[in-house]
This record gives sequence, structure tokens and C-alpha cells, in this order.
Amino acid sequence: MTASPPPVLPDERLASGIASLALRYRGRFSPETIQRLVTDSYECLADHARVRTHLVVLAEHLAAERLDALAHVQGAPGSGLPRVLFVCSHNAGRSQMAAALLTHRTQGHVTVSSAGTHPAAEVEPAVAQVLSEAGVDVTDAFPKPLTDEVVKAADIVITMGCGDACPIVPGRRYLDWPVTDPEDAPITVVRGIRDEIDARITELLDSLPNT
Repeated sequence: MTASPPPVLPDERLASGIASLALRYRGRFSPETIQRLVTDSYECLADHARVRTHLVVLAEHLAAERLDALAHVQGAPGSGLPRVLFVCSHNAGRSQMAAALLTHRTQGHVTVSSAGTHPAAEVEPAVAQVLSEAGVDVTDAFPKPLTDEVVKAADIVITMGCGDACPIVPGRRYLDWPVTDPEDAPITVVRGIRDEIDARITELLDSLPNT
């Protein structure tokens, strides 16, 4: 009887992503730092976000976001753009809508991130639908765990139903938007939540420099 091949370890599956990020951040971060963040991102998505599909690719995307945030925290030369982080419980509804709408409206003039304190496996289908109706594409969006790097890099942290669970970093501006959770809500309600978030974003943009 032919023996089964040994299981592929996460580090082996992540080798291509680690090599790609090592090239991108050459001279900025050591290969060991990159490997650690990619592996940790993989484990966070698998264990906490319960992501099962495209896990290796998503781990690379999450690690890249964390490395960009870490570079910003460490004072790497950059654009100096305002950085806004949206946080909710599952990063499947409110924070995804807010991040997508702000990204769409600012067209690269704001660095936008979102995360969840207890991330879900995927973005709520109704959320993707109402954003698509508004001309906002969230095809590549996925729920992400809240990480220290992204919190520390943010200029503004906006919580949406999870304020107590979000760590406080001195010198950051914190806002709380008490927006209804769209989970399992009728599509008409989700559209209303989208419009409420968009109105709040209009107010936020008035307070941001150079947007």
C-alpha cells in the first residue's frame, strides 16, 4: 500500500507569498519579520476569521497591509495621507461598508483599513449587493482580524459597535458611530444603513485635510 504524502505545512504553502513580500520590502524589513507576519496572518485568518477559501492569498494580502502599517509607524518615507481605520465586531458589514465607501469617495487620497474584533468568514452578501448598487466594488474584500500594526498606524479609529474591544493608542482620534448591524436584516434596511454610513462619511471628509 502506497504511503500518503506528508501534509504540507503552512510555511511551505506560504513560501511564494513570503518571497514576493521580501522582494517588495527589501531593505525595509528582514525576511524573518516578513515570514513571521505572513505566518501569523495565515493563522489568524484560519483560526479567528474562519476563512477557508483562498486562505494563502488572503494571508499575503493581510500581511502586506500589516507591513505597510508597520512601515508607517516606524517612520518610513511615505505619502503622508490621512489613515482611517474602521472597526466592528465581524468586519463583515458596517466596517466593510464604511471602508469601501470612504475608499470610493476619496480615490486614493486617504489610506483606509477595516478590521473586526471577531471577524467572520466572509462579507455579508447583502452588504456586497447594496455597495454594488452604489457603484462600489467589494469583490476583493474579506474580513480581517484587528492587529496592533493597523491600529497604531491609524490617525482616526472609528468603532461601530465594538468600542470597548478596540485598543486605545495615545494620540489617535477615536470616533464611535452607533450604526445598526446589517446582519440578517432585510435588503431595504441594509440600504438605509449604507446611506447612513455615507452621510457620516460626508461629515468625516469635511474634517480631514486635503481630501
